[in-house]
Amino acid sequence: MTRVVISGTGLYQPPHVITNAELVEAFNAYAALQNEQHADAIAAGTRAAITHSSVEFIEKASGIKQRYVIDKAGVLDPARMYPRFEARADEQLSLMAEIAVDAAKQALAAAGKSGAEVDAVLCAAANMQRAYPAMAVEIQQAIGAGGYGFDMNVACSSATFAIEQAVNAVKAGSAKCVLVVNPEITSAHLEWRDRDCHFIFGDVCTAVIIEAADTATSDTQWEVLGTKLATEFSSNIRNNFGFMNRAEDNDPLGRDKTFYQEGRKVFKEVVPMAAAHIEKHLHTLQVEPTQVRRFWLHQANQGMNQLVIKKLVGSDGNADIAPLILDEFANTASAGSVIAFHRHHGDLAKGDLGVICSFGAGYSIGSVIVKKR
Repeated sequence: MTRVVISGTGLYQPPHVITNAELVEAFNAYAALQNEQHADAIAAGTRAAITHSSVEFIEKASGIKQRYVIDKAGVLDPARMYPRFEARADEQLSLMAEIAVDAAKQALAAAGKSGAEVDAVLCAAANMQRAYPAMAVEIQQAIGAGGYGFDMNVACSSATFAIEQAVNAVKAGSAKCVLVVNPEITSAHLEWRDRDCHFIFGDVCTAVIIEAADTATSDTQWEVLGTKLATEFSSNIRNNFGFMNRAEDNDPLGRDKTFYQEGRKVFKEVVPMAAAHIEKHLHTLQVEPTQVRRFWLHQANQGMNQLVIKKLVGSDGNADIAPLILDEFANTASAGSVIAFHRHHGDLAKGDLGVICSFGAGYSIGSVIVKKR
């Protein structure tokens, strides 16, 4: 059987930072405007006043301290509260492809590969910029790759699900070198006007090169020992935006057309599922969780990750066992666990084991067990 490795990673980091203080100031200004505009209804009890947010509330609820975004001004405009992007002509490189190409070039450089050596491109993200043509095919052309490309969406687990498809393609011989990109422009589908979730997401793009071990030449390689995917339907994390909205004769800007969730239910249900999933996966390789040198987990909530690690290794863990990038990047949907891997794998020694794991809407859980070569 062909051995498969991760031979390079890349990270596109947007130019703008929004701190919690900036976000709270904008949200509270929006809340004040709305409460003033609807003062009569609020006084009559037919409409609830919008509760102000706070830095303390955000950091206690999530562990997030800031986030990167492609556009800052639109998000922080109390009269708008979502990003402002310029429309691009069909012949121009799309915004999602642009950030994917940036991350892809970094991953290719790390792997010592050219775009022409890539023969499959998988664009895996929580939301796609358009229905078709596939973002992956546009990215494929932009980097000069051959073969094929396709888009896939399994929400926050898109990256790990795509890695399994890439690994399987290399093992089956249908591709020799696969690029997986995760362009997450989450600022466009976050409801910045909802106090319960206005702080959650940030923009980013990650890229991973998957190839056969016998073709890999990079200084740092991680052999993929196994992948495991699981899904179980739940509506507790949802976004109903889609091409059928206009045919349903409802509000195309309705609250359900952006991200929404039942946060407490998600926390309660997903944590034990994720911990059990990782443990079962490790056991298929006769490995105990305590033998794993590092866990690169999905970055949605600090408390969630701490509890997953506690269930696995019997302690709250620390930044060495399960590095956290959530405080800097916020939740970046499918890219979070890959950012953690990209940022925090260089200090591990040959033979060390690690687990990349994501979990999110679906519910979906994906894990990738790797060993440093």
